[in-house]
Amino acid sequence: MKRTTIALILTACAVLTGSALNFSPIKKLNYAEQIIEGYYVDTVNTDAMVESAIVAMLKNLDPHSTYTNAEETRELTEPLQGNFSGIGIQFNMLTDTLYVIQTVAGGPSEKVGIVPGDRIIYAQDTLIAGVKKKTGDVMKLLRGRKGSTARVKVMRKGVPELIEFNIVRDDIPIYSVDAAYMAAPEVGYIRISRFAENTAKEVEQALRRLKKDGMKNLIIDLEDNGGGYLNAATDIADMFLRRGDLVVYTKGDKSRLSQYTTTSNGKYTDGRLVVMVNQYSASASEILSGAVQDQDRGIIVGRRTFGKGLVQRPFPFPDGSMIRLTIARYYTPSGRCIQKPYSAGKEEDYYSDITERYRHGEFSSADSIHLPDSLRYYTLRNMRPVYGGGGIMPDRFVAIDTTFYSDYYRDLVAKGAVNRFATKYIDENRATLKKQYPDENSFVGGFTVSDEMTDQLIKTGEAEGVKFNKEQFAVSEPTIRRIIKALIGRDLFEQSTYFRIANEGNPIYREALEIITNPDCYNSLLNP
Repeated sequence: MKRTTIALILTACAVLTGSALNFSPIKKLNYAEQIIEGYYVDTVNTDAMVESAIVAMLKNLDPHSTYTNAEETRELTEPLQGNFSGIGIQFNMLTDTLYVIQTVAGGPSEKVGIVPGDRIIYAQDTLIAGVKKKTGDVMKLLRGRKGSTARVKVMRKGVPELIEFNIVRDDIPIYSVDAAYMAAPEVGYIRISRFAENTAKEVEQALRRLKKDGMKNLIIDLEDNGGGYLNAATDIADMFLRRGDLVVYTKGDKSRLSQYTTTSNGKYTDGRLVVMVNQYSASASEILSGAVQDQDRGIIVGRRTFGKGLVQRPFPFPDGSMIRLTIARYYTPSGRCIQKPYSAGKEEDYYSDITERYRHGEFSSADSIHLPDSLRYYTLRNMRPVYGGGGIMPDRFVAIDTTFYSDYYRDLVAKGAVNRFATKYIDENRATLKKQYPDENSFVGGFTVSDEMTDQLIKTGEAEGVKFNKEQFAVSEPTIRRIIKALIGRDLFEQSTYFRIANEGNPIYREALEIITNPDCYNSLLNP
């Protein structure tokens, strides 16, 4: 036995010695895999081992080069591709039961007669109510191949027995424009949640509707927008810039310089433009913000953005998994790379940067941000100073609002009490509310959250283990009332209604509205 082992070692050493000069890293990796698979004491899951090796290699590069398995890849790309196959409902899990909030207009569920307020008890003959099923597991039962059938049994208020529906699954759109409405006379507002395949088309449609309503000036809300497809950002920038304007350029050691310039005058080059951003606005959001700022087309309002200036290219594998590899850096028209510093292999430090910004007081005061002169650039028309090296600095800083915060409010939200109360209220009063408030405008202008409703919310919270605190409730009460109204408005009408109401408490929105409705203030920021 000893002789055999010694012989194997000597043979391996001889092979390695004889070919050391042409033993490339990839051959070394393959050789290591063969040794482990051939000689390891236990059975080896080769697929998992190779995936771990890929992940380990990418960790030594940058924080945005990643590997995803087939399921993770599908979950990652689905929102950006703009649709999935399913039954077409928006839902909440209310007291461990799937509660239908809305059906997609013209979608599969609406076609067969599913209505808001229905509770889905069975899906594919599987009980999903009262069994503490995970939301992800429920979604797997409802989603499926286009043309396949989802069998559901529904409990409907006023109907004694369960109603059975056979719903033929179809492509369901995923929208990236969360809201579009007139914020003030001649001022439109659009909120973009991601930059996906159809985002530019959605924005164009929203702009046409707003223009019919009298829009001359526009607020674009990119708060919390983590990015997406680069071309979606450049296509939207095209709408607001003039022919030949540079939007962004990219370059890397192994990728040639690529410039994205406008080929024609945009349809919306006139009128005031304000872009809302915060510390979670990243990637494509920063491309659009940087182009607007560097070309002196509009005003950026909010807080310094995330600072992601790296471009990823997807490399899919036949099994559905994928590597998203950083291949270039992108630069705003003035030449800024706004990628914040990072160290290879220290991903946790990279993403905790937001927490460190908060601790250093950056969210409360712009004076806490110190950028060296070496990172100073100038906008292309008005020669305003702008900075690279870590996100887009806004033209008008807005501090984070913590005046409404209390532990009591946090616990109500964390336990789902606010959402649960609003859902229950709309379920019990939908018909009355629809009759009293036939359209969004009448609801926004006329509905108020009563003391009786807040008393019921307090009881809902206590049932979830949230002890009432009178002092803390008083601190958070205006926000609590506003969010309840916004949630009810969303369920009665559409997602846009939620933001129309909730934005009243958003200091970045209020500042943006103040600037865009004041031409002197707007012009002084654009032409200091």
